[in-house]
Amino acid sequence: MNITMDRYDANWNMVDKGWHTHVLGEGEQFASASAAVKELRIKFPGTIDQDLPPFVIARDGKPVGTIEDGDSVVFYNFRGDRAIEITRAFEEESFKKFDRVRVPKVTYAGMLQYDGDLKLPKRFLVNPPAILDTSGEWFSKGGITQFACSETQKFGHVTYFWNGNRSGKFDGETYQEVPSDVVPFEQRPWMKAAEIADAMIEALNSGKYRTLRCNFANGDMVGHTGNFRAATMSVEAVDLQLARILPVIDAMGGVALITADHGNADEMYELDKKTKQPAQNKDGSFKAKTAHTLNPVPLILYDNVSGGKLGLKQTPTAGLSNLAATTANLLGLEKHDKWDESLLEIK
Repeated sequence: MNITMDRYDANWNMVDKGWHTHVLGEGEQFASASAAVKELRIKFPGTIDQDLPPFVIARDGKPVGTIEDGDSVVFYNFRGDRAIEITRAFEEESFKKFDRVRVPKVTYAGMLQYDGDLKLPKRFLVNPPAILDTSGEWFSKGGITQFACSETQKFGHVTYFWNGNRSGKFDGETYQEVPSDVVPFEQRPWMKAAEIADAMIEALNSGKYRTLRCNFANGDMVGHTGNFRAATMSVEAVDLQLARILPVIDAMGGVALITADHGNADEMYELDKKTKQPAQNKDGSFKAKTAHTLNPVPLILYDNVSGGKLGLKQTPTAGLSNLAATTANLLGLEKHDKWDESLLEIK
């Protein structure tokens, strides 16, 4: 989160710093990666690994890993959101996002092709899966108008990923991006939840859309910081905005599905394997958990209009793959034949 791995054009300065580190070999020098991480943790106490500043491995003051003409570069991410910008820096001849200083002539390949529309990158190791018949495509064919909104950190999750790794739109889709703050997430845990809610309320009141989707990034992005108080504030921020959006849905005679794709802020401390209590560091502080959790995720059907006629089935395998059919049924459509079953019950 310090260099290289930006996404959705949020902060090209990160990619610029990464280019100067990886390609040009500019930065604070260390004898090894382990020495770099150890010394940087001392120099920047409390900073988690993903926020550590860049470093360069060097011998006798000379960087050992610069990227030169004739080299091969393999980008090992399988997911495209954080791969596209650095890929553009290596592949685009007319690149203008930052001054690359020099552009080595390399053979560049990605694990996958990260954008099927833009054909990025040209070379890749594994053919990307053809993701067809997404809910966005199916609803578009059914004449359903759709609105998608999030802040930059999750904008692609409700657009690019949502539509099967496509950068374009289907007919009847409208996208709105709220620019994310360029600060560490724990410093502003409310992120852009209020602005996303503003956009959703305006779109709802416009009457233009049959179905709307948004992503609040707070619980995930702030959860990764390991900062407990910031995480609770992030969840409170989303609660406040749901309390604004849901009455508008009531007034319009609609319903809402509220869920997440995984846990994160629900578990902020590592557990001791023996005691099952929060694990402690040597200084007595609790050991922060910064990874996603594997806990079951709730799916809430918010409905104040049917008089209790609508409900959800709980099945042994219920998960994200059931949401497309569930949403289709709520819109009065049959699900696509390829989709998993709907969880909707009509009593």
